[in-house]
Amino acid sequence: MKRFLGILVAALIVPAISWAKVPDEEDILRKIIDRSSPYFYSSLMMRYRNLEQLTEEEYHYLYYGYAYHENYKPLSGCKAIDDLYATMANLDTERPDKEDIRYIITLCEEAMLYDPFSPMVLNMLIYAYGNCGDTIKEQAYYRHLNAIFETIKTSGDGRGEKYPFHIIMFSHATEFVASLGVEHRSAKIISRNVEYIPLVEPRRVPDGRIKGFYFDYSRVYRNKPDDVTIKRDRTWQFNNLGVREYK
Repeated sequence: MKRFLGILVAALIVPAISWAKVPDEEDILRKIIDRSSPYFYSSLMMRYRNLEQLTEEEYHYLYYGYAYHENYKPLSGCKAIDDLYATMANLDTERPDKEDIRYIITLCEEAMLYDPFSPMVLNMLIYAYGNCGDTIKEQAYYRHLNAIFETIKTSGDGRGEKYPFHIIMFSHATEFVASLGVEHRSAKIISRNVEYIPLVEPRRVPDGRIKGFYFDYSRVYRNKPDDVTIKRDRTWQFNNLGVREYK
């Protein structure tokens, strides 16, 4: 599994905002509901699930367009993801049992009905198919995972509240930071739309230091039921297969 960890270490050198592709909600909605558009959502999702190779633009409309999908319920929870956490906690990752691998694939398929872009789930599919010897699916999910991270990375510069990275699930922010191979502290909600994830140790980049990353979670917020308080308590850790709590 180690071969899939730290996938985006180079992403600490974040994009300049001059070429970041900040999601334009009107543009996204208009194109994903237009049957004549190359970004018509049903077609994009079908190609994604069929493991086709998509362009950067197609991943952009697919990822952010999911916020308008009927299955998008970012705060509803998912039993398959809970079961996946429990399974991975007891798995011998170096010599996994074949039945466990098949069960992991089944859970991942169920989890993707809730969150088709979960980095943790995609990472587990890479791991599972790699252990099965199915290199075609292993590489396809690896391509999907990298593309989702790249979509998030190019949505802002992440280094200030004004130009945050844009996410559609809280877990995507912590999974993105964990994939960089850096230690981070608990996420902090700093406004109605933005949360901040500080690093344990600031990282030097050519134009200064990165102390943490900002994420726009407004899509989660606007899909929040009135009786639900935003409170997160679990996230995936790419570095050690562990789980931590935070609020």
